[in-house]
Parts: sequence; structure tokens; C-alpha cells
Amino acid sequence: MKMRTYLVEDNPTIRENLISTLEELAPVEAVGCSETEDEGAAWLTRNEAQWDLAIVDLFLKKGSGLHVLEACRRRKPLQKVVVFSNYATQEMRRRCAELGVDAVFDKSTEIDCLLAYCVTQGQKLGAVANDDCQLQTA
Repeated sequence: MKMRTYLVEDNPTIRENLISTLEELAPVEAVGCSETEDEGAAWLTRNEAQWDLAIVDLFLKKGSGLHVLEACRRRKPLQKVVVFSNYATQEMRRRCAELGVDAVFDKSTEIDCLLAYCVTQGQKLGAVANDDCQLQTA
């Protein structure tokens, strides 16, 4: 089962390369993207049943990824929010954890970790979907 993934990233090159890589190597289907805090927060809250994973950069063309994270605090238990940023310091990781982020990955050194996370979460989501199907047929 593919995770419906929404990306908040203002750099078009990073955005396109990340989507391409994730869709090729992990169970990910991009359902949308935005470049600004307002667009990202609005889409994720208006379409709360349409995504499984949000990947958020902290520094955006307009606004802050921290406000997007705040908008995602109240979400379904299986929905995951991760940060993918060049600013993954210990202090920022702590602040993200306080906002309910599930994981933080450094763009320059942890792309493999992000991919592994997506694979693991996709497997968990698939297992839950299979359990739901078995419950309905029982």
C-alpha cells in the first residue's frame, strides 16, 4: 500500500528530485506539494483524510515549516509528519518533537534514513489495511 504523501518544500529542484526518489524507492505516492507555510497548513488541515505522510522543510519561501507542523498537531494516529531540512540541529529536533513531529531528517546526510522510514511506515500502513480487510470478511 502506498502512502499518500504531501510535501512542503520551496526549492523546486529538491521537491522534484525528492518526489521522484521516494516514488521510485519507497511505497510513496505524492498527492500534492506547496512552497509556503500558508499553502501547506491549509491543504493539510482541509484535506485531513487525504494524506498519510507529510514531509515538511523548516525554511520556506514564505513563512516557516514550524507553523505547518503546528497545524498538523491534531491528526489521526497513523498519519505521520516528518521534517526534512538542512537545519536539523539538536535544538530544532527538540522543538520539532514538542510539536509532535514523528521524525527529523537532515537533507545533507539523512536521505537514506528518510527512505528507510518511508519503507517502514508503508509496511505498517499496509499491515493495518490488511487487518481491516480481514475484520470486514470475518
